[in-house]
Amino acid sequence: MKNFCIFVLQTIAFCVFSLYFWGMLKSVIEYQDYRQYILDYYAERKRCSAFTWREFAKLAGFASGSYLKLVSDGKTRLVEEGAKKTAVAMGLLDFEYEYFILLVQYENAKNDQQKKKYFERIHEITAAHKVKLLGSESYAYYESWLHSVVRELAPNMPGAKPLEIAKSIRIPVTAAEVSDSLHFLVKNNFLTLDENGNYHQSDKLLTTGSLNFVSIPVHSLIRQMGEFALQAFDDLPISERFFSGLTMGVTEKSYNKVIEELKECRRKIFTAVSAEDEAEKVCRLNIQLFPLTKSIKKRVSENPEQADGSAESIKGNEV
Repeated sequence: MKNFCIFVLQTIAFCVFSLYFWGMLKSVIEYQDYRQYILDYYAERKRCSAFTWREFAKLAGFASGSYLKLVSDGKTRLVEEGAKKTAVAMGLLDFEYEYFILLVQYENAKNDQQKKKYFERIHEITAAHKVKLLGSESYAYYESWLHSVVRELAPNMPGAKPLEIAKSIRIPVTAAEVSDSLHFLVKNNFLTLDENGNYHQSDKLLTTGSLNFVSIPVHSLIRQMGEFALQAFDDLPISERFFSGLTMGVTEKSYNKVIEELKECRRKIFTAVSAEDEAEKVCRLNIQLFPLTKSIKKRVSENPEQADGSAESIKGNEV
């Protein structure tokens, strides 16, 4: 039995090696989605043999013949033990085995601290094997609030030195921090530097796209900007800030409608400000919508007016 297991693993490893050798299957460390790797692995095995999902699941030790198909379709997920068995079934060894497990651990992580730990190890592996991790620059960009401010500020201060830029920012920063940010932004093509020493934005709009790895620093950035908003509320006169809010009852339908309206509103705001060629200052717009209560369990009322909603009620409180 032992010899048979060894033979099976050697056969799988040889098949995977053949796929790599002929350039049909990329190394797993070029992936950020373990489901996509499973799907691509299956497609290549299927292309050159009568390989089935049932056979794949059996090799990985799963009782359900459709389990890995459901995983690749996003209808269920792997846990760590299942990830180990799947990695072995695909012939992954050494750092590729570890990398596949890390992708699963990253997705299953319960908080940003855990995700950050797994991401850092993922980045270590890709860097050690000279593989560019897509999104790593964006990760670093959103990790510091300063990058987004300097990216907007520097192009509007032609010829300005880091110290001058630092003094223009309300939150205390040093010239060295601004200099480091400028170096990062130019190195990673967020800004360009012309022969006269002036900075220009490479792109007018930056978007996180599909968050994936970038979700960790984006969450941190949103928290930081929320803290700055509280500082601005206390430190700035009303003429230099705008705060407003609305407490309201919603249904799932109206909630989704509000989300779409906010997205459209943000798009219109960006279109309006980007129409200007110059900026006089850099501002931050925070948009939040969150529940203050748990979902309300409806009860049948004895009052007909209340039951059909005809009774007078307060639908929202604007502040």
